[in-house]
Amino acid sequence: MTYMRRSKNNMLELDISYADGLPPLNFPSSEQMQNWAASAYLEDTESYVALKVVGEEESKALNSEFRGKDNSTNILSFPMQMPEGAELPILGDLALCATVVAREAASQDKHFHAHWAHMLVHGVLHLQGYDHVDDKEAEEMEALEREILEELGYPDPYKQQ
Repeated sequence: MTYMRRSKNNMLELDISYADGLPPLNFPSSEQMQNWAASAYLEDTESYVALKVVGEEESKALNSEFRGKDNSTNILSFPMQMPEGAELPILGDLALCATVVAREAASQDKHFHAHWAHMLVHGVLHLQGYDHVDDKEAEEMEALEREILEELGYPDPYKQQ
């Protein structure tokens, strides 16, 4: 399935913050993260996403509170719930757990930045309503992730290493 998209999307602004006490990791640059997130933004209107890079405790607390799951996870997406009639250019918030992403990249034999890019693409797609609850939705979302990541120069994140 092919999706229409600009190759360079400057319609999405990514605001990045970091939780205190994160371990020293080879974090991607803000420019890289901006590019990855914008590449997954499919709309033609300006919008804004807040990304917070969190530790495992904060990820676990958010995952427990909002998803009822008692564990930390790689990325959480919180789409903006606009009041009726409000038109703010806010797509939503993302919480990316740096240590979970690093651990997954290592255990899956993936380059850390490639996995980070995948998680940002995945999160921004969630903010736009894509999901993977059933097989049909998962196939559509994964195909789109593969296409975006290929355009960014990264391998298929779902291909077994």
